[in-house]
Amino acid sequence: MKIMKILITGATGLVGSALTARLRRDQHTVVRLRRGGASYQPGDAAWDPGTGTIDPAALESVDAVVNLAGSSIAGGRWTEARKTELRASRVPPTQALVRTLAKLPRPPQVLVSASAIGYYGDRKDETLAESSGPGDDFLAGICREWEEAAMEGESAGIRTVTLRTGVVLAKDGGALPKMLTPFRLGVGGRLGSGKQWMSWITLADEVEVFYGAIVNAQWRGPVNAASPHPVTNQEFTQVLAHVLHRPAIFPAPAFALRLALGEMADALLLASQRVSPQKLAALGFSFGQPQLEPALRAILS
Repeated sequence: MKIMKILITGATGLVGSALTARLRRDQHTVVRLRRGGASYQPGDAAWDPGTGTIDPAALESVDAVVNLAGSSIAGGRWTEARKTELRASRVPPTQALVRTLAKLPRPPQVLVSASAIGYYGDRKDETLAESSGPGDDFLAGICREWEEAAMEGESAGIRTVTLRTGVVLAKDGGALPKMLTPFRLGVGGRLGSGKQWMSWITLADEVEVFYGAIVNAQWRGPVNAASPHPVTNQEFTQVLAHVLHRPAIFPAPAFALRLALGEMADALLLASQRVSPQKLAALGFSFGQPQLEPALRAILS
């Protein structure tokens, strides 16, 4: 196996931290691109997301770039200012990053850029493959622009992969810890009708998908990063309650979620996305935890 030099933006987040550890375990050199003012550690390099400017030393002989930068979608109510920030933290920095990479005498072989299943919008019971079109809500619009910015890398001869990730399940970060509290207090339940589809993936499988996109030359374009077995919110609720030995009898009405969270409730909690990882299947990717109950037991054990 070739030892690579890999640049990662957003390397201190949930996925970035786990991916960095995985790559370093295989002896790859990982350079974490950090914004100005961040606390730097050995192996970090400075970058300016606004201009795409990267410490020149970090760009020497780079083989791959992973782009995970972006403010948390669930980090606060979607005011107009917040929506502007969510787009500004993804689309312009990706555009600037790709322009910088394209100008290198020796561009990286591959760019793997994050996206999300929010690309598809609310699609009820429709099965969504990578060939399915985008939705028409705010989050779908951001994902579409984000992917378009990344795919400009192809024009510079950089193999580009955009990973449309489902809900990442992890013990110490992401959505799952927030879900656990009401269930452990005995007041958990479905969200809205519970009929909306949830497409999910464990953190361990998410890392392996990113790793596969980096090292396998046949991976290209949009790839759904989600388990082959999505579940409805009602099913997810019942399985989580069963694993925790707690009841699931207190549903959260849709109107209450909208009152508390506004537009974000519809996009993140009530939207239905039944995603099929068709490209991963065709590429021969094997999920470590494809079924929800064993996955939750492994995570929470």
